[in-house]
Amino acid sequence: MEKNNFKKSFLAAFFSFITIGVLTLLTYKTNLGVFLIASFGSSMVLIYGYPESPFAQPRNVFFGHLITSIVGILFLYLVPLPNYILIPIAVGVGVGLMILLNVTHPPAGGNPIIVIIGSVSLDYIINPVIVGSVIILIFAIIINKLILKKQYPK
Repeated sequence: MEKNNFKKSFLAAFFSFITIGVLTLLTYKTNLGVFLIASFGSSMVLIYGYPESPFAQPRNVFFGHLITSIVGILFLYLVPLPNYILIPIAVGVGVGLMILLNVTHPPAGGNPIIVIIGSVSLDYIINPVIVGSVIILIFAIIINKLILKKQYPK
């Protein structure tokens, strides 16, 4: 194992722990609401492991999560189909929109699944999606730019 690879791996794991830890504390130790969605865990891989990737850039992280979550909610509330049909259509539309709008963030591709299976309310867009994404991006910018001295955003 290369020394640089070990360091990159350790730092990505550590800062993922810190970022998701803060979201978890806000979710479970305050009455402010839910700040976590499963796809945020996947976002950590890109943000801290590969911050130079176009898929890890703040615009992609924020709008990728936002668009796919909105797609999931629209399909959940407006399209009267069984989930086994609704979910793949919503994921396809969400992925297509991210690519069309040039805000692709692969972890966000799972958001319509989370939204539909969880039967979330409209508030889900505000918290956890918008607020959680903003918190993640604040941490990502501070950690990557100021602590790790990486050019982020690129």
